[in-house]
Amino acid sequence: MALPHAINTKEPAAVCSYVQSIFVSEGWMSSVPLIGHLVEDVTSMFTGHYLGYQANDMRYHNFEHTLQATLCMADLIKGRHVAHAEPALSRRDAELCIMAVMLHDVGFIKRTSDRAGTGAKYTFVHERRSCDFARLYLPALGISPAEMEDICTAISCTGPRNRVSAQTFRRIEARIMACCLVTADYLAQMSSPDYPDKLDALYGEFKEAFDFEGVPEEQRPYHSLGELLAKTPDFWAKFVLPMFATETDSVHTYLSITGQPNPYLQAVEANIAEIRRRVQQGVVSV
Repeated sequence: MALPHAINTKEPAAVCSYVQSIFVSEGWMSSVPLIGHLVEDVTSMFTGHYLGYQANDMRYHNFEHTLQATLCMADLIKGRHVAHAEPALSRRDAELCIMAVMLHDVGFIKRTSDRAGTGAKYTFVHERRSCDFARLYLPALGISPAEMEDICTAISCTGPRNRVSAQTFRRIEARIMACCLVTADYLAQMSSPDYPDKLDALYGEFKEAFDFEGVPEEQRPYHSLGELLAKTPDFWAKFVLPMFATETDSVHTYLSITGQPNPYLQAVEANIAEIRRRVQQGVVSV
């Protein structure tokens, strides 16, 4: 298992090689071409080389976030195997997990005819848009309707207003996939080395989404970058961590080597400490 971000997540090829190495270590050599094909296609989607779609135009929910989440998902797959977690995920289940994480934010990408604003305007509907895109794209990879249901149900759980416990899963492995995807999504962004520096981009995305949806000022959780920073430690301590325990079945614990601290949690805590320091020192006014 790699330490978070020891792999260069700005390079799709580096992430692809790491994910492929995880599958090879599990004896799933036949998955290597599929993973390579998937990474190549999703790279095209985010960089403006996929027919009918523009390049991703967001600073926070960008392609690197997807690659970071993919790295974390691979570590979760490996961690569950090392821990002999039950039920075990099959090779196909693991492939579906990688498809889900790589496609979970394609709903932010705009069509070529969509020239207004950025993809951030779709923040509150991007999970549905990601599923719509997945249903168009994945059949060419041999995904069955039932497998598509598993992937899209997992993607639907990634929005902060959605819950794993509110979804109906056709099998227990699909629920595990959703738990791993939600966990990878949050841990990837919050453990990123530049997370404190990127919160201004996140605030900008929220503001554009609120404006696009016509959300009144008094109903918005954040009214300034400073307010977002000030509330982030509580967001981690009072929302994300409890959610890991109650909604995602504590799958994040599989990221720890037995007897060692969880490197992803350590990275998040370091970021939270830096955010607290900036707020206390008035680096950004609340």
